[in-house]
Amino acid sequence: MIQLDNVSKQYKTANGSLTAVDNVSLTIQDREIFGIIGYSGAGKSTMIRLLNGLEKPTSGDVLVNDVNISKARGNALRNARHHISMVFQHFNLLWSRTVAENIAFPLEIAGVKKDVRQKRVKELIALVGLEGRDDAYPSQLSGGQKQRVGIARALANNPTVLLCDEATSALDPETTDAILDLLVSINEKLGLTIVLITHEMHVIRKICHRVAVMEKGKVVEQGNVLEVFQNPQAPITKRFVTQATSTGQKESVAQMLEDYREGQLIKLFFVGDQTEQPVITEIIRKFAVDVNIVHGNISPTKSGPYGTLIVQLTGSDADVAAAIQYLENKGIKSEVISDVD
Repeated sequence: MIQLDNVSKQYKTANGSLTAVDNVSLTIQDREIFGIIGYSGAGKSTMIRLLNGLEKPTSGDVLVNDVNISKARGNALRNARHHISMVFQHFNLLWSRTVAENIAFPLEIAGVKKDVRQKRVKELIALVGLEGRDDAYPSQLSGGQKQRVGIARALANNPTVLLCDEATSALDPETTDAILDLLVSINEKLGLTIVLITHEMHVIRKICHRVAVMEKGKVVEQGNVLEVFQNPQAPITKRFVTQATSTGQKESVAQMLEDYREGQLIKLFFVGDQTEQPVITEIIRKFAVDVNIVHGNISPTKSGPYGTLIVQLTGSDADVAAAIQYLENKGIKSEVISDVD
């Protein structure tokens, strides 16, 4: 388990003190994929450096696997770091070494015997899907393949915690999805705890169990990913959720208001099993309303699907209000985009 208790990190600058992490408390459970999201300058990269002891907090405690990383020194810190590994945004491979040699490098440093190293490297190459690329150099690999080497190298010493610092932000969308699928597979097969730093809500949505949202050094919101998508509280969280679920909607809302001049435009939010319920059919049968589906989107999350649906409801004010209340009673939240009468 990873636990941060009232952790702050301040830096001295020419212009005074800069607070990068501000009184953060978090608990990350064993074997979960935990996401930390924020824009540039939010403090998330400092957070990840606190987790592996590269930075010491100004105040508070950082505990990883029951070791207080913030207090550990010398051999105690080195031993703790042996169980914490890291995947980087820009791969950080040794360009003069082959795939196999890059993966073997941390094992060499640890003094592992050659035959044991070779066996472990073969296992890791198979695990990350790089069979046949053992003798290739980084210059001969695609971005996704380089990151697979980085992940294999990070796993070489059998860590229990894997830290991923913007591990997919240098990759195209298709390759990003493939790397995220690989991280999920590793989490499930090896039982690793994965802490993932990102500025992309798509990454959080796809693989994380829980998420913490950072802004100006503070954690402004945290919780189950599906719950955060369903009911974001902080303004910055609402921005992230909107970006992840409303691709193209901003451009089309104005057109919607032009095209749909009767009734009400309602945005409905569906979570988990709700996405499979025939609620539109139900309200048509129960109430004297007409329903026109304008726009829809269902996005998978680690905890289940999350969907939005924009519909035009026409009918008497009483019937439209009753239909919306019926949906609310079934746990489906709604938002009036516009009265278009």
